[in-house]
Amino acid sequence: MSVTIDIAGLPAERIRFAPSPLSELCMALHALSQPAHHPGLTSWTTATAAALEPCLADRLLEGDFMWRSSFSDIFMAFAGIPGGSGLPAATLAEELDVLDRIDDERFVMAALEHCWLALYNEGGGPSPLNNPQARAKALETAAARGPRQLDFSLRLLDDTASVRVWLRRLLEDCDEAFFAETWRRIEPQQSADARHKTEVLRRKGLATTLNEVSTALSVDEAATTITVDKMVHGSATATDPEIGPGLVFVPTNFGWPHLLVLHAPGWMPVVHYPLRSPELPEPGSVELLQRRMEALAHPMRMMLCRSLARAPYTTSELATVHGITAPEVSRHLSALKKAGLLNTWRQGRYVQHQLDLGKVARIGSEFIEGILR
Repeated sequence: MSVTIDIAGLPAERIRFAPSPLSELCMALHALSQPAHHPGLTSWTTATAAALEPCLADRLLEGDFMWRSSFSDIFMAFAGIPGGSGLPAATLAEELDVLDRIDDERFVMAALEHCWLALYNEGGGPSPLNNPQARAKALETAAARGPRQLDFSLRLLDDTASVRVWLRRLLEDCDEAFFAETWRRIEPQQSADARHKTEVLRRKGLATTLNEVSTALSVDEAATTITVDKMVHGSATATDPEIGPGLVFVPTNFGWPHLLVLHAPGWMPVVHYPLRSPELPEPGSVELLQRRMEALAHPMRMMLCRSLARAPYTTSELATVHGITAPEVSRHLSALKKAGLLNTWRQGRYVQHQLDLGKVARIGSEFIEGILR
């Protein structure tokens, strides 16, 4: 499972790094709505939520599906303007001006993105603004989220212009209430990271740069395809003639463990990556996580792990204890070893095996990080 970005023929100067205040506001709103995703931000989310005026907190609930369970592309409006600069603006006000330039159909499709996540790669299907079936589906999905979300979706479809005004005012009020001060604090770090990554790209090439962004990113030897290791299938092209050539990397202080990829057709691809920090674990491979979970799911391997967690054992000892043949034990141990869950060493004439408890203990966290990435 992965998201791929086709960069064949993309000029190196069209791969760019830049912070985005509007994208970061989206991540801040997400952190406020899903604090369990972001334990490292507990102090900020607790203090900010406690200081919110009740009226603003209620207004945030109306459209929270744009940042709670999915991340609406409207927060990366710069990537959806045909013939635009293809880069975020320097200030939130300027980015909101860019958002105002997006046409109603693109705006509504992006705002209701959660309604057709399964069709994201195909652009979401027909527009609910002019297709009765798409409208009914959007309203049915919104109704399942709650009456506030249904009301918001109805207003969005019936009076798009007023909702656009409402949303801009909401985001401006968030800026005044908490985000402006937060952005002043974190923007210098993001700008410095963007400059650093740009210099690494110039001096050391794309492969090294992607590794510095995240170990979940890689590029093929021909430098034609970037692969993002995520529990989702998707694809994008950085040379879409509708939007113009380009690929943008946007840093975030609020994003971890999420590594977002805007890959909707007709939009410039964007990678929204969390700034790396020594206290944050490196993202693990989705394939390795799957292999480990499958290795541990087998009933006999679970029994073997019960022994291997307590002490080192040889193959023959495990065969005797569990009443199976040595070749059967070897096959099970091989599966655990391929999953990286077994420590093996030679002691005299004997080969000892023991479960790596540290790696087993990390599986739960790696699973959570993997599904949230």
